[in-house]
Amino acid sequence: MTINLSELWDFGKPELSEQRFRAVLAVASGDEALILQTQIARTYGLRGDFAQAQQILAGLTPQIMAAGLEAQVHYYLESGRTLASAAHLPESQTSENKELASAAYLYAFDLASNGKFDTLAIDALHMMSMVDTAPEQQVEWNRRAIACMKASTQTDAKNWEGSLRNNLGYALHLLGRYEEALVEFKLALAVNAQRGNPETIRIACWMIAWTLRALERLQEALEIQLRLEKECDQAGEPDPYVFEELELLYRALNNGEQASFYADRRKALM
Repeated sequence: MTINLSELWDFGKPELSEQRFRAVLAVASGDEALILQTQIARTYGLRGDFAQAQQILAGLTPQIMAAGLEAQVHYYLESGRTLASAAHLPESQTSENKELASAAYLYAFDLASNGKFDTLAIDALHMMSMVDTAPEQQVEWNRRAIACMKASTQTDAKNWEGSLRNNLGYALHLLGRYEEALVEFKLALAVNAQRGNPETIRIACWMIAWTLRALERLQEALEIQLRLEKECDQAGEPDPYVFEELELLYRALNNGEQASFYADRRKALM
């Protein structure tokens, strides 16, 4: 595919992304047009309008079997995302929806593997942790995705490492395996630091500090969260999650005055 989807996507602004995709769609044809429409469907999913996303994908169904592998992978990936994703409410995650989503993701993975679309194969494995949401299962799916990423020689596939390490660390943290989680979060930080994205660097640092608190390494955690507070304030983006951690840390350190200060800062952002 000659169109670079990553340049068109702004996942924090799905409406803007839709506009970009539609602008390119106006001059696209064949498989590229099909892929662009799957991405437009995804923008609706990110906005919680899964019915509209499914309607768009349904309109592609008659054409998709005759399309190339890459278009088919995108179609099945997005079909799965309309059924089970991080954007879904818990009550929507019925057994039937999870089974259908699992079938779509695993079929997308098989197609992507056969076509050597490593980035899409990793995406499909990572989405399986949205279906199998028990932390033990999430650990396994993320380990499979990391193995796929490490085996790949494709640059885009390697770009998955930071988020996969973060997801694996999160699942390990939920299982109380804090030392293992800390290893993954530190690996995520190293990857994100190389890429120089301030937001993902701050997220990785927060996850490290969160885990250090769980390990009762309170002073280390406090130092990181105070630095994050300063960085977020300087960026004009005060973070309620940083304030929440600072409140909990100061309470653990028996400093009620500072704990109350950060509780008030967090409430002011609600």
